Amino acid sequence: MKILYTNISFDAYTGTHVVTRDLAAAMARAGHQVAIFSLKVRPIYPELAGLGVTVTDDLFSISDTPDIVHGHHHEPLIQSLLRFPSTPAIYLCHDATGRADTPFAFPRIRKYLAVDLRCQARLERELGLEPGQVEIVSNAVDTDRFQPRGPLPERPRRALVFSNYASNQTHLPVVRRACRRAGIELAAMGSGTGTDSAHPETELPKYDLVFAKGRCALEALATGNAVILCDKAGTGSYVTAADFNAMWLRNFGHALLTGPLSAAVLTGEIARYDAADAQALSARVRAEASLANAVVRWESIYRDVIAGFDSAAADRFAENRAIADYISRWHYSRRQEWEREQGRRIQRIPIVGKAIGLAGHWAARRWRVFD
Repeated sequence: MKILYTNISFDAYTGTHVVTRDLAAAMARAGHQVAIFSLKVRPIYPELAGLGVTVTDDLFSISDTPDIVHGHHHEPLIQSLLRFPSTPAIYLCHDATGRADTPFAFPRIRKYLAVDLRCQARLERELGLEPGQVEIVSNAVDTDRFQPRGPLPERPRRALVFSNYASNQTHLPVVRRACRRAGIELAAMGSGTGTDSAHPETELPKYDLVFAKGRCALEALATGNAVILCDKAGTGSYVTAADFNAMWLRNFGHALLTGPLSAAVLTGEIARYDAADAQALSARVRAEASLANAVVRWESIYRDVIAGFDSAAADRFAENRAIADYISRWHYSRRQEWEREQGRRIQRIPIVGKAIGLAGHWAARRWRVFD
């Protein structure tokens, strides 16, 4: 198959960047022809070039028409649909609230999918879909890269905050206090502390306990670390083998961060540390959430979509209407955001900024009255 992946940007070691990198690499190794289109590209994944994966911010540099477009984020996906008017697509929602993940209706998007229950609910709500129409395809972990560490000690000695959002202005100081109380040495890995890594798989085995959410939590679990769900949004719980299925359906994410950022709460979760359970959980994650399993599932989804699509029968009028709706929605939305940003900049001007902003507000009201 010829597969085109889209992502809003492809210039960091975060979230959907890593998801796209891993899936593209795995599909290339499986013998498929793979390209990635993004609005912002930085050559930080050299391994993709070695696998023959094209990474570009120019759709017209892709000469071969893909058999399917696997879309993350609405803007690069709509551009790809316009560039390749005979290609069907699927849309995978990664964020239940993010602007870039806002879904849109388009006839050639043959399947809408979600990484967790919150994203599933968003797609059903915003697209008016019936329950059951949106399939969940949970995130996976590359178990070839993230090899299991040795046995955990009876009590944790070294811990890691694994998050790009961790900093002295977010949850890092709270985790630091909790670890100090428990006598645990703490380190951090992520862009918020200037310690992000292209190879977290080499760092995770050095730690016993990891504070993380989402994909970071999944990678730590596969490595064999004990994990406490925690990020700037709040505190979750210590992850046990009994919790795995329910937490995986929620992507180890925001829906599970229901507790306050409190050293006392985190100290209680640290006390639940269980080396034997963490080892059993790691084995389960590696068996059930592997990238190899995900590749098989995605190949099946792609083949079903391609087989069920007839380009000659495509409703071009419906497509044109969908394009017009998209342009109307997002052009107006961007204009409003631009106007708001200009207003904020004006108000930040020393001394006169607020007065100018207030005058502009009343002038705008006056023009609306007489318009």
